[in-house]
Amino acid sequence: MDMSADSDRAVQRILSRGFERSGMLAASSVPKIAGPGSWWGGSLNVEQLAVGSVALVSSALNALSHGQFAPDISSSQVAAAFGSSGHLRINGETTKGFAEYSGFFRTSDGWIRTHANYPHHERRLLQSLGAESGDELSEVLGQVSSAQAQELIAAAGGVAAAVQTRRQWLESTQGQAAQQGDWAQFSLRPSGAVRTWQYSPAASRPLSGLRVLDLTRVIAGPTATRTLAALGAQVLRVDAPQLPELEMQHVDTGFGKRSTLLDLSSPEGSERMAQLLREADVLIAGYRQGSLARFGLSEQSLAEKYPDLIIAELDAWGYEGPWVGRRGFDSIVQAACGISDVYRTQDGKPGALPVQALDHATGYGLAAAIITMVQARSEHRGVGSVRFSLARTAAALFEFGAPTLPTQSLDAPRMGHMASASGKLDYTLTPFVVDGEILDFLAAPPAYGQDEPIWI
Repeated sequence: MDMSADSDRAVQRILSRGFERSGMLAASSVPKIAGPGSWWGGSLNVEQLAVGSVALVSSALNALSHGQFAPDISSSQVAAAFGSSGHLRINGETTKGFAEYSGFFRTSDGWIRTHANYPHHERRLLQSLGAESGDELSEVLGQVSSAQAQELIAAAGGVAAAVQTRRQWLESTQGQAAQQGDWAQFSLRPSGAVRTWQYSPAASRPLSGLRVLDLTRVIAGPTATRTLAALGAQVLRVDAPQLPELEMQHVDTGFGKRSTLLDLSSPEGSERMAQLLREADVLIAGYRQGSLARFGLSEQSLAEKYPDLIIAELDAWGYEGPWVGRRGFDSIVQAACGISDVYRTQDGKPGALPVQALDHATGYGLAAAIITMVQARSEHRGVGSVRFSLARTAAALFEFGAPTLPTQSLDAPRMGHMASASGKLDYTLTPFVVDGEILDFLAAPPAYGQDEPIWI
């Protein structure tokens, strides 16, 4: 283990404050971490964010199982898991990265970053600026300020953020709001105690039988539920039929889950969702704040209707400030909060983290939080809710400061191989080591939307 014990403890204190203050997870030792503590290099300590968030999952499992299931951590597998989409092969082919209109563009006074991987976001981006091609997009953006472009795109339902320095972000109203609170923000309410899932030492995986309803998209939420599925939970992902997921995104984060489509605006879809919620242990929601409320799925409404339901939420910008409800992704948060500025290239162009670390770290933090809330409920200490945001994860990353360990090479990651509905898959295994073996996923990703909206 090359990562220093002092730095391990410092990272865990930053990430676990919310867990400890809420009584969800007592202070505990960091699990054994095999491999170097620095490998990507760069201005920010992304490695410690990655390893620290994964280690929280191990600590939560240790507490839940009373020491019977406490995985070690492989730093080479952590690195691979945080870059899982880059390692994924479908029938031997690499998967597509960012789309044509996703990236950095010059403006009249600086830079802006756009996100147009989804077709509807691409349409809104182009329409907001009256552009019909990439050349036109660059030309129009070059004639307006970064702030003007950001607001034009956001008003049209597109996704973009001006590239700011860290100081500019912290001086803004939204930046100040996003800094508030712990990384994991818990609340507890009394339990109805109608039924409670219990950990079973005899189960092959520690979360076997736990029912998790997955209303998330893209990376952070699906990473959390992919992790829970690898640990044995029955995860049912629900998508809207009018908003199909990108195939690569679905495959990369779909291991071990079931996949169904529900139109929540229809009476039948609404009733099906109510039936699922009545029998679920956990709901994780990753849509913009307020977007599910019109379907009766706000946190307050859910807590009232389903008193034993554990609720986890995440969004891009947090739950206070002028950007509440604004669309955002990992790359967009990096641009707004100062990361892209810190990672500028030698020619002055804004840069990015080596992986989508805000998404992945938030996903593992969510998984750890859900495990701790499951334990609290099983011990009749109350039913928990938790909130995360990508902007708050960025704040935690800045709290770590600059890397202190020398960069070292990683071992090649261990890969898994499965047949799936999409074809032959080559993929990275999980970052968890159990009895000397790296934990694999239990099943391949299903065909998108193939499953009935029922628990099995």
